[in-house]
Amino acid sequence: MKKWVEAARIEEFAESDRKMVDLGGKLQVGIYKVEGSFYAMSAWCTHERATMVHGYLEGFEIMCPLHGARFDIRNGRALSLPAVQDARTYKLKIEDDVIYIKV
Repeated sequence: MKKWVEAARIEEFAESDRKMVDLGGKLQVGIYKVEGSFYAMSAWCTHERATMVHGYLEGFEIMCPLHGARFDIRNGRALSLPAVQDARTYKLKIEDDVIYIKV
C-alpha cells in the first residue's frame, strides 16, 4: 500500500534548487524545484549507483556527475548514454508548505 511521507518544507528551497531526502533503507529521492514547480526522482543513476542530486541541473535535465548520463526530472526518462534505463519518479503533493512524496 502506497502512502504519503513528509519529505521537506518549501522554505528549504529558498537557497537551493534541490534536496536529497533519505526515506530509509535503499530509498533516497532527489527533490528539485524548477520554474516554481517541484519534482521527485530517484537520487541514483540507473547506469551505476552514483548520486545524481549534486549533478549539473539545466532546466529539467540532471546530469550524473560520474559518467554524464542525463535524465529528465519530470518523468525520469534517460536522455543520454551510458544510461539506458529510466529513473523512477515519485508523485508529490504540498500541504501547508510541507512537501510529501508518495512511496
